Amino acid sequence: MPSRPTAIPAELVELLDDAALSLHELARACAMSPEWVHAHVQAGVLQPLGGGASTEWRFASLSLRRAHRIAQLEQVYDADPQLAALTADLMEEVIALRQRLDG
Repeated sequence: MPSRPTAIPAELVELLDDAALSLHELARACAMSPEWVHAHVQAGVLQPLGGGASTEWRFASLSLRRAHRIAQLEQVYDADPQLAALTADLMEEVIALRQRLDG
């Protein structure tokens, strides 16, 4: 069983905005296995940039944030990937709406 994901500091995520992570880098950053990332891409829960073979997949920093949330939801609530992804979508929407209200 994969280890529990750790919190990623916001500063680190912001630094990654222009960088693209490989499949292995994304897996390591959210404390999950590369197989977990691959399965979630195949399920349509995570989206690599561009496409191509899985050995060439690159992920934006938003994917890191999303993967981390999904992994946490799956582990804490024993949620399946699709439910965790839907919950992550709702969380992102709430954050965006709060930012609009504050801005």
